[in-house]
Amino acid sequence: MHIKRTPCLLGLAFVATAALAAHPQFLRAPSAQLGSPKVIVKWTEIGLGSTDSVNYTASATAGARFQCVNRGNNCPAASNKEDVLADINVGGTFAVDKNGKIIGSLVIPAPPSTLQCPGNQVVGIVSVAFTNIRLTDLTNGVSSPTNPSALTYSGPECP
Repeated sequence: MHIKRTPCLLGLAFVATAALAAHPQFLRAPSAQLGSPKVIVKWTEIGLGSTDSVNYTASATAGARFQCVNRGNNCPAASNKEDVLADINVGGTFAVDKNGKIIGSLVIPAPPSTLQCPGNQVVGIVSVAFTNIRLTDLTNGVSSPTNPSALTYSGPECP
């Protein structure tokens, strides 16, 4: 009878150890880099234990300036400009590997414009400032600002 209890107790000890081992955390602060007028957030999260998948949100406050641009990529001296300020959130679900780790990335786009351009012109992004860039593991309640937490994109120089 002692022999039967030992495997059972070992099994319980293993389950308790596995439960204690699950401690989700970002390996380093998530990184942020420009990908022309968007931000790419990359991260590695460890300590996810036996979880199958994790839901994430990458977020930022984005202030963008739009202007009509002609085919020569020049900005005509006109009043048809638009400034947009918006909180942008993008999400995704990522599978956990056999070691309890996720390596992932999400892309935060510039806010959309409603600017209408005449004739042979298109809407161009003059600049975008992304601030308060942050990654949140919604499944486990882990959140971190990115490194850096603010980035600025500059497009064609306009008057």
